Amino acid sequence: MKYEDKIFQQFIFLINLLSVLVFIIVLGGLAYIPLEITIKEYLDKPRYSKEELSERLKQREYAIAREKLNDPDLIEAGIHVQTGLIYDKNLHYIKKHCISCHSPKLIAQNKSTRSGWKQMIVWMQETQGLHDLAEDEVFVLDYLAEHYAPKKLGRRANLDIESIEWYVLELDD
Repeated sequence: MKYEDKIFQQFIFLINLLSVLVFIIVLGGLAYIPLEITIKEYLDKPRYSKEELSERLKQREYAIAREKLNDPDLIEAGIHVQTGLIYDKNLHYIKKHCISCHSPKLIAQNKSTRSGWKQMIVWMQETQGLHDLAEDEVFVLDYLAEHYAPKKLGRRANLDIESIEWYVLELDD
């Protein structure tokens, strides 16, 4: 092969390489055009300090918590979030008859048997102007007796010695 042919081949190779590079640059420029706004938005976005970010996060968490409290149907872990009371099918009777007059916290802090709750309802009707609950009274008492009855707190259950896997702790003297 002649020297001129080698130079010509190298020249052709460089021309092809240059064509590929020009093609890549043009293609990159065309790809930049739709991304230009996004890139400018990214470069122009505000920068926040750690303290500002922390404050924004607190504000967001507060807004989410307020949104949850305003959701009348939100139940989390069996608790009706808006009232703080245990949720079951009869809760709407409590909301209808009890919470219209006083805080749900008053219900949650009191514990009584079914007859005790009945006596409180009678007392409220006789002295506080509570209306007759009619057929709803059964459901109100069912709810209160099931979820806000006194808890029998005794000592813990005995240990089952046979089921415990014992080991000997060896200490150096």
